Amino acid sequence: MSGYCFSLIGRVCSYTGAKSYREAWDKTVGEKTSWIPATACTFMTMAAVLAYSMILADTFKMLAASAGYAITRTNSLLGVTGLVLFPLCLLKNLASLAPFSLLGIIGMGYTTLAMAIRYFGGSYALPAGKFVADVAKEYQPSFGTTGASGVLSPNSFILICMLSTAYMAHFNAPKFFIELKDNTIERYNKVVSTSFGISIAIFAAIAALGFLTFGKNASGLILNNYATNDVLASATRVAVATSIVFSYPLAFSGLRDGFIDLLKIPSDVLTNFRLDKITFALLSVITGLALKVKDLTLVLSLGGAVLGNSLIYVFPALMFRGAVKKMDKPSDGMKKEVKGALGAAGIGVLMGIIGSVMAIKSALA
Repeated sequence: MSGYCFSLIGRVCSYTGAKSYREAWDKTVGEKTSWIPATACTFMTMAAVLAYSMILADTFKMLAASAGYAITRTNSLLGVTGLVLFPLCLLKNLASLAPFSLLGIIGMGYTTLAMAIRYFGGSYALPAGKFVADVAKEYQPSFGTTGASGVLSPNSFILICMLSTAYMAHFNAPKFFIELKDNTIERYNKVVSTSFGISIAIFAAIAALGFLTFGKNASGLILNNYATNDVLASATRVAVATSIVFSYPLAFSGLRDGFIDLLKIPSDVLTNFRLDKITFALLSVITGLALKVKDLTLVLSLGGAVLGNSLIYVFPALMFRGAVKKMDKPSDGMKKEVKGALGAAGIGVLMGIIGSVMAIKSALA
């Protein structure tokens, strides 16, 4: 569904000539309400950056422990933010960071392989796994007897909303379509289906391996479950941390641009000094939130439920309906597809409501 709606956005851009998510909304739904997707994009990016900060805080704390140094989560986050993230976020030209995005793919591939080795090797199996005694009690494997019927539990919607965050790239769909060589809808759909197919395979493998290894004690950040003296896991933490560090300023740039857009700050008054002040203020807020909020599952599930489902399912369907309405003679097939797209939007709303309720209940339990 997420991939289909990603495709819809590119098709809307093809029909209307729009070059951004907000412009696609303007040309199909209306300019008066364009603040709605703009706000959702900004706060969804904020949720993603917050999740990055939380992951880095935990990851560098674990890496320090692997190296024999005991540091607090607070010191870990403040250190990486002040020494690394803030200078990177001050960069005015992020083009030099683009090659590092490849590290994300390599890091996820290595993570999947390392998790598979540890699962099939039984290194964390109770009672005599090689590393199980080195893991805190709350992170050790714990399995019940529910079995596959557990998928029927309303709690499954928490996972579904987290997956909305996982597949979130829809505000960049117009850019993908415009910059694609020979950007026909057919070629664009081929890119989308291939990319989402690979992502689904990787995410499914990591989710399955994490649950099969640790059961209900699988952490929202699965790397927390692995022992600090596990060399494979430590190498995975390095790969993931490096990837996120260099991805961070790219995501932060989207947050900053969205914030400036929402406040309607004219570009002619945005001197480098003022831009740096905005960067410092936003990064301070994000870091403060990351220090207080420690449940990554809550951030990802609520962000996905409230914002992700809107950006992924609801807004693309509304834009597609608007684009078809403005066509002179839309085909009967397109009219039927509009109904299907609106059906997907309805499912997205339902998932968002249930996921939000269950995520909050889980956090308060």
